[in-house]
Amino acid sequence: MKQKPILYYTYDPMCSWTYGFEATRRELFEKLGDSVEIEFLVGGLAPDSDDPMPEETRSFLQQTWHKIEQRVPGVHFNFDFWEKAKPRRSTYPACRAVIAARHFGPEYEGLMTAAIQRAYYQEARNPSDDSTLIELAAETGLNADEFAGVLSDPATQQKLLEEIGKCRAMKQDSYPSLLLEVSETSRWQIAIDYNNEETMREMIVSVLRNEG
Repeated sequence: MKQKPILYYTYDPMCSWTYGFEATRRELFEKLGDSVEIEFLVGGLAPDSDDPMPEETRSFLQQTWHKIEQRVPGVHFNFDFWEKAKPRRSTYPACRAVIAARHFGPEYEGLMTAAIQRAYYQEARNPSDDSTLIELAAETGLNADEFAGVLSDPATQQKLLEEIGKCRAMKQDSYPSLLLEVSETSRWQIAIDYNNEETMREMIVSVLRNEG
């Protein structure tokens, strides 16, 4: 039996470009329907760290936020984060939170990602902190104590490292990214279009038609 094509979506819930892509990504995945199997992978932008974010990095990320607002209509950021949240360059906790949320059902991955993005980009809360992530889990309807247990489970960290390794093995080191796997020997990088899902859908349909 021929395997169903897989569309790998690599992202980091604290990647600002991932946030900028979210509305278009949802439209793309909805239009693709069941023509492909979609697999979400967290790429892990920045390892665990308790160090304050360097000023140079803070400046770069704020410039990135402005750039995304200009490039993607309708996307806005709350710059109060930089004064209120004591930023750290550490996205692994948020990635683990997404993996932990999956434990309670596949629908919770999207809910947790959306909650992290809302907290980070709109509410000036810091998803680098486990305390924030546990609060967000409760806001999505999960039991806070149960979620905290899965979040701190070594198996969750191991799963994160496995996903990071898979992303790197497939050379998916820029987020967000889309990789279409038609077979073990046929993989196609799908260029991200932040404002038009149709260009990506047409590329995917074209590959599937030609490879079929």
